Amino acid sequence: MAEQQQVPAEILKKIKRIEIDTRKMVNNIFSGEYHTKFKGQGMTFSDFREYVAGDDVRNIAWTLMARAGKPYVKTFEEERELTLMICVDVSGSNDFGSRDHFKGETLAYVAATLAFSAIKNNDHVGLLLFSDDVELFVPPKKGKNHVYRILREILFYKPKSTKTKISTALDYLRGILKKRATIFVLSDFQDQDYQASMTFLEKKHEVIAGLVTDPAEFMFPDVGLIDLHDSETGETVLIDTSNPVFREEMKTKFQNDFESFQRNLKRSGVDSFTFEADDNFHKSLLAFFKRRKSR
Repeated sequence: MAEQQQVPAEILKKIKRIEIDTRKMVNNIFSGEYHTKFKGQGMTFSDFREYVAGDDVRNIAWTLMARAGKPYVKTFEEERELTLMICVDVSGSNDFGSRDHFKGETLAYVAATLAFSAIKNNDHVGLLLFSDDVELFVPPKKGKNHVYRILREILFYKPKSTKTKISTALDYLRGILKKRATIFVLSDFQDQDYQASMTFLEKKHEVIAGLVTDPAEFMFPDVGLIDLHDSETGETVLIDTSNPVFREEMKTKFQNDFESFQRNLKRSGVDSFTFEADDNFHKSLLAFFKRRKSR
């Protein structure tokens, strides 16, 4: 409780608002989709039974056979608990939004929906916040209070850097996660050279990339002369948005970034979904779950 008292009241209020907003989705929509797709990713030891013809000899318990004088085999059951890691980009480029929500706010809502789905199914859930470095790591645990902590960190944490280096976060997870996990990487993916790290991480874990976009990135509005601030570099430049050449250059840049994102994930064998920075993120997330379920 002492930890909660150190958090400003407006942050706690926002956490409660996110819980209320996402609860209906989790209870009525996402729980079944989440459970069906991500449960049962491994096998754990259950018991011993006598060997019968056709059993896999690799499962024979040799020590028990020596004591009992007859062969026994190990039996296994599907592992029902999942470890879910939510990896969230907190770099400066997510402090952008042309509608009612910044990209970073929408990332928080997506993370909340995933986290509440995890605890509803009694799974472990952890958090990693990253910029061009690992900003914060919260080890996977169970329980509602743990999810509250995760949401507080996403909303309240002040990043030390505004830049992005996705490979740093992926390499860190590969080193620290010993048990197989499902990892959601939530970012605008305005970065390069993360493909190799994602490929290595995917070999041991299930990695899913969630790309957040804003409509203005692909169709920059004509609003005349404005000061454009780059949240990652800290630079501010005066631009003329009425210039069609500039708007076309911006559109081309983000289109190229999006195509690069798709190529990188395809080569890495990583699944993905895309959502806009607005209130309709749940539609993209649900469509993603349903698409995976139908495979």
